[in-house]
Amino acid sequence: MLPLLVRFVLGPLVRALYRPEIRGVENIPATGPVLLAPNHRAALDTGVITFTAMRPVKFLGKAEYFTGRGLKGKMMAGFLGGLGYVPVERGNAQAGLAALEAARKVLDAGGAFAIYPEGTRSLDGRLHRGHTGVAALALATGAKVVPVALSGTENLQPAGKRIPRRAKITVTYGAPLDFSRYEGQDSSPAIRRSVTDEIMYAILELSGQEYVDSYHKRPDQSAA
Repeated sequence: MLPLLVRFVLGPLVRALYRPEIRGVENIPATGPVLLAPNHRAALDTGVITFTAMRPVKFLGKAEYFTGRGLKGKMMAGFLGGLGYVPVERGNAQAGLAALEAARKVLDAGGAFAIYPEGTRSLDGRLHRGHTGVAALALATGAKVVPVALSGTENLQPAGKRIPRRAKITVTYGAPLDFSRYEGQDSSPAIRRSVTDEIMYAILELSGQEYVDSYHKRPDQSAA
């Protein structure tokens, strides 16, 4: 019931309250496997996509969010599940493989899955080099990729604010990208890199951000 509540009750309520400008939502195939590939501006990006895509979308979520005890923990796990989160462990190479496998199961079942190619939120507002996981999924499953540009979401919840405020945000869904021409070549690192770069260029065209041809490095991390 929770996914239906999110889609048909909470979704329209949020759209009416925050009034996001939604462009190109018709570019999302109504059926069949599809990968949404958004830029990443803010922690609330996932919610924005959930409430604007007009189709149930799955995302990866930290497993610890689903393991809380008591009624509060169960309610949190249920709410996150309703938003489309799939619990996965994080923090090592094996966890990364498990995350890709979880995403692949969604796509193999004909679902919609969203993955942020940059891997983390942009702290400087620029679009950074994409990791090749998005290409690996597209090539392995045959799913079409819909590039997505989010704008203004970084203003929804300023530091220190618990409740999102109204801000001008735009969500642009681009034309689907079809990589069936690379069928059978999903194990090639060069092909994965080429597909990822094509996806990032499509996001760049939609978002108008400055592009940085290096992985995003957070203050306490080394480059990926």
